[in-house]
Amino acid sequence: MEEERIVSPQMEGHAEEKLENSLRPQTLDEYIGQDKVKQNMKIYIEAAKKRGEPLDHVLLYGPPGLGKTTLSNIISNEMHSNIKITSGPAIEKPGDLASILTNLSEFDVLFIDEIHRLSKSVEEILYPALEDYTLDIIIGKGPSARSIRLDLPKFTLIGATTKAGALTTPLRDRFGIVHRLELYSVEDLTTIIKRSSDILKVNIEEAAAVEIARRSRGTPRIANRLLKRVRDYAIVLENGDINLKIAKHALNKLEIDELGLDDIDRKLLETMIVQYGGRAVGIEALAVGVGEEIDTIEDVYEPYLIQIGFMSRTLRGRKALPPAYKHLGYPLPEENGFSGQVSI
Repeated sequence: MEEERIVSPQMEGHAEEKLENSLRPQTLDEYIGQDKVKQNMKIYIEAAKKRGEPLDHVLLYGPPGLGKTTLSNIISNEMHSNIKITSGPAIEKPGDLASILTNLSEFDVLFIDEIHRLSKSVEEILYPALEDYTLDIIIGKGPSARSIRLDLPKFTLIGATTKAGALTTPLRDRFGIVHRLELYSVEDLTTIIKRSSDILKVNIEEAAAVEIARRSRGTPRIANRLLKRVRDYAIVLENGDINLKIAKHALNKLEIDELGLDDIDRKLLETMIVQYGGRAVGIEALAVGVGEEIDTIEDVYEPYLIQIGFMSRTLRGRKALPPAYKHLGYPLPEENGFSGQVSI
């Protein structure tokens, strides 16, 4: 199976990319977590292979770091096909997409990350390609312009997005398989951390793996990143093995608390609790208060804070909930003379 990366993401370097790839599972059986998605995909893939047809187009959505790219590579492996990787922002004009589509081979997988960021003109080229495996190209300009139709090889598009609601209805409707990836349990993350430590040739205690998993925000990408940073501390301060003591020391140095909250999480919560006195806060005001982009707050921070019951999204804005007050050591709004019901 050949993987061709059309647009490489910006990374720290080739060695880092190689290391990241080594931690990624290659088959559905190796893929940990997302059991419902795995079970369904096994059926769809097996059925497509028995029919001798490409897999139906797949849309994967959910917070970043949950394995959308990994799962796309696994689908390609399971279908014994090649995968070509690009992203929505990289396809700037219809000609870019036409070039990609005409270079596909039969049963290839085309993975488009951040598919919600495709332009309208590019989307319109994509519709007939997804439905009929054809490509309409306009040649010439003005009165002499004419349209020609090219047949495309049968391929599978896998789209990934953190914002399923941002997809247009016509585009979303053209995906036959739609799956949401959920945040991972501590148990699944512990298994992932132990698997990654084996690949990295690092000895890790069960309790240390659980501690890293607890602070990984339900996200495998974060779990693997924290494992590598804890490994650094273990190499320098200990004998290279990761025990609970060194894991806690390293994670505390990284300012990641027992629930996986980092400095930005705490700023978000404290902005709602202290600056706005427990009242509902608009996302724009919240973004200014913590110095982060709105998209980053919505995609990276909110899903986890909402899942653990620390904040809610209301019609009036975002609000910190009682468990957040308790975790950060603040009295509830009523005790400060706030009703918590007034919007700004």
